[in-house]
Amino acid sequence: MDHHYADINGIRMHYVTHGAGEPILFIHGFPEYWGVWKKQLHDLGKDYFVIAPDMRGYNLTSKPKEVEAYHIRHLVEDLRCLLEHLGIEKTNIVSQDWGALVGWSFVLRLPEYVRRLVTINITHPALFDRELRENPRQQLAAQYMLVFQTPQAEGQIIGDDYAWARQAVLNDARAHGAILSEDDMTEWVSAWKQPGSVTGGLNYYRAAKMGPPDHQGHVGGSNLVEGLRPDQLVVNKPVLFIHAEQDTYLLPDGQRGLRDFVPQISIQRLAEATHWATLEKPKEISQLIRNFLNTTQSS
Repeated sequence: MDHHYADINGIRMHYVTHGAGEPILFIHGFPEYWGVWKKQLHDLGKDYFVIAPDMRGYNLTSKPKEVEAYHIRHLVEDLRCLLEHLGIEKTNIVSQDWGALVGWSFVLRLPEYVRRLVTINITHPALFDRELRENPRQQLAAQYMLVFQTPQAEGQIIGDDYAWARQAVLNDARAHGAILSEDDMTEWVSAWKQPGSVTGGLNYYRAAKMGPPDHQGHVGGSNLVEGLRPDQLVVNKPVLFIHAEQDTYLLPDGQRGLRDFVPQISIQRLAEATHWATLEKPKEISQLIRNFLNTTQSS
């Protein structure tokens, strides 16, 4: 893996590259960093040029202090500028969790840069907004989003030497089959301990105003699709949706109506995987991505 920095869009972005060939851009979620994709990068880097940035606010990338700096338009522009920096005109995107919300948002706003999209567990943002506004089951599963927007959130995550993050991510993934060495664990915790990193990740939720309805009059949803015309919400690209069936945060109800927004949708299910599917089933996910790229014609 080769490590690089790019001065783009007002920030310094750390990113990792490997391999050669058709490009794949990997976008991590919360509370992750580029290394969540290590096994996929190693595998797919045999045949593709793989790129995995630390997103704005995370690990070794700049962490602006203002919440507004994490608005979706900045997150999308970061990736556009990274592709421009690398001289890439079109890329495949593989994304999960918050990274998948950015991945969807990127293809909705800049479809000309995208060949194909892979999303793990996250449905189209318009459907996710619907679920947060209208579905009591998803609203219950997403209560953590309201907690993440409070001033107490940082303390809860950082407290007792990152006990919450260790349990909710690393220990949970290991309990479901993830193989993480002590070095891996140390690197994850080191990413969280980068000054401002936890606040940077939480600011994604705050800037998006994302969550279920609250007692302050918020009706639920997010601002991720604001400013987009109805025709811009339709994705005319091949999309692979990988659904980990044991994910308790992101429910399958959000897949209802997906074909209306994505005519070229393929859905693959992992019966035993949870929200941390990338860590738990790395070989299976790499193979699903490889099959998808091999069998679809990019636009």
